[in-house]
Amino acid sequence: MLINVDGKINANFKVDKDGKLLLLNMSNRKTGKTEITETEEKWFTPVEIQFTGFNQDDHHGNKYTGTSPGHNLKYRLHRDYENEKGRKLEFVLEYNDIEVVQHYQFYKEISVVTAYSEVYTENEYDLEYLSSFNLVGISKNSNGVFDRSVYLHIPHNTWHGECQWRRNPLGELGLSKVNDFSLKRLSYDSVGTWSSCGYLPMGCIEVSDTGEYIFWQIEHNGSWHFEISDIAENLYLSLSGPTYNESHFLKKLRKNSFRSVPATVAFADSFEECISEMTKYRRSIRRKNNDNLNNSVIFNDYMNCLMGDPTADKLYPLIDAAKAAGCDYFCIDAGWFSEEMGSESSWWSSVGEWIPSKSRFPDGIEKVIGYIKSKDMIPGLWLELEVMGIDCPLAKIWEDDCFFVRNGKRVIDHGRYQLDYRNEKVRKYAYSVIDRLVNGYGCGYIKMDYNINAGVGTELDADSPGDGLLKHNRAYIEWLKSVFEKYPDLIIENCGSGGMRMDYALLAQYSIQSVSDQTDYKLFPETVSRAASAVTPEQSAIWSYPMVGSDKEETVFNMVNAMTQRIHQSGHLANINDKCFGLIKQGIAVYKTYNKEISDSLPYWPNGFPRYGDRWLSYGLKMKGKAIVAVWKLDSEDDVFDINLGDYENAKCIYPSNDCFYSVENNILSLKLEGQYKARLFEFT
Repeated sequence: MLINVDGKINANFKVDKDGKLLLLNMSNRKTGKTEITETEEKWFTPVEIQFTGFNQDDHHGNKYTGTSPGHNLKYRLHRDYENEKGRKLEFVLEYNDIEVVQHYQFYKEISVVTAYSEVYTENEYDLEYLSSFNLVGISKNSNGVFDRSVYLHIPHNTWHGECQWRRNPLGELGLSKVNDFSLKRLSYDSVGTWSSCGYLPMGCIEVSDTGEYIFWQIEHNGSWHFEISDIAENLYLSLSGPTYNESHFLKKLRKNSFRSVPATVAFADSFEECISEMTKYRRSIRRKNNDNLNNSVIFNDYMNCLMGDPTADKLYPLIDAAKAAGCDYFCIDAGWFSEEMGSESSWWSSVGEWIPSKSRFPDGIEKVIGYIKSKDMIPGLWLELEVMGIDCPLAKIWEDDCFFVRNGKRVIDHGRYQLDYRNEKVRKYAYSVIDRLVNGYGCGYIKMDYNINAGVGTELDADSPGDGLLKHNRAYIEWLKSVFEKYPDLIIENCGSGGMRMDYALLAQYSIQSVSDQTDYKLFPETVSRAASAVTPEQSAIWSYPMVGSDKEETVFNMVNAMTQRIHQSGHLANINDKCFGLIKQGIAVYKTYNKEISDSLPYWPNGFPRYGDRWLSYGLKMKGKAIVAVWKLDSEDDVFDINLGDYENAKCIYPSNDCFYSVENNILSLKLEGQYKARLFEFT
């Protein structure tokens, strides 16, 4: 029996003579070389699942191939129906008393598929691994040897250096054609409560001689894993959430069920097209909210400004300046709750009560927030509501089951305990804090930060630490959903020391993502120009922080950094000279001529997706009838940079207004910028 999917994505499923379901093909190509021998066929399983005590029947090394009961599952039935998103396929597979349902959600107008697995049993088994998506034969149309013809794109992610994609042939990474299969795998994972520490939960495979691209994201706010290797002459890709081997995850199935984390995969003909498809998909799953339609300008007092040491006297002139510059939100960042003045070290380990400081706000924080409102700006406050400092008075009286516990002791990281959102007491307390900020102080914006990694998980009320972490991750998402149900107009920014938890489990709920805490504006464009690979532009908050003493070009560079995404304005605006303040005000005014169009735009890169070492960068947004394009010159010795206009005919420098030398000829914009670290914003029509 054959089951075929024809549309933006084409898929071919087969039930073989032994009753086993095989996934023979999934791509955006309608035709291609799909001959697969019977010897190869048995490895084309759509799901890998491993139970403790079951034989993993393969010479596999550390790979998740030949799993059991994964390779023993037989087809029982499938459901094929249309829903509001598109076509849904559910394959019901079984082995003895074990049932696995593999889900595929296809989309009407988007070349992506979302996949996840569910396992049910009427007996008792211990689950060690369950794939969300498993595809064998990803380079079967290639005429080349995979170690030279197939490239892996990996997004390295670190504090101050987010979204750093690297492209390497598989052979260069150590996966070579040495036999009909390899024990080597290319595996990537994140362990703990920072989902994008080390790597974004994403990747891309490029088959260079056929032009096929496969781009994926794992939609989970905790531990995840993916691997690429070869089996029976074919490359495979396997995506999953937490695992036993990598992240201390074991789930004891006791006459119950378990669902894997979702993973979404895009199929396209270029890396940039993959990002376009993924951008459309991310918008389709994101919580509907006005903030992502209006794309208003945020002022936050932290970066290269008050740096966690706010007081009423410091804030009032900043509020006036932010309003004069054109900002719409004003967020008071960290430190508003600390009685001690100075650096954040004075309050770091004591957070958790979230009571305004009387010494910082002698007339009450409500007066400052009221002043923000009087300027027609939405006020906001910083929170870190998933942790409690070890010196917080509440931490001394709360029970251990409010926190992560391992080996009988509370988990401590960087002076904080990790709160467990499975606990009703924790959730109720978190609700009370949100309610106090919204209804008590009048906040409409919350910056939700998170600055620890609590590790593999918690052993309390869990089959394993990884199981405890997964339950907590899911409980936090449910809590977050309920907050937005109660406060639908509340704007909450997702932050984790910048971009240490950029994932679409969280970003399907939060309206804004803090992309980076990079403090050096000259280093920021490398992250800014790649951020749309991870986050939709309207969710991507980018700092602009012109500093006291900045000259014209430094101010312009800072503004251009943020003007193709969400302006996260900061800096001591009240103390900046009139000329530079005028440039900030002009930049925000220009931004507001197109900011409401960002939500329908698609990111693109006129000079190709930036690579490590590029000294000129360009990145833009395609809108209806035009494109907005940022251009940065870093420390290049070349003063002229050529930019292909592509589908456009005209170019105009819109920020600062026509303030540079450029020409357009033969559909090429030639821009001349003398000196280093300069930037301009163009409109293409």
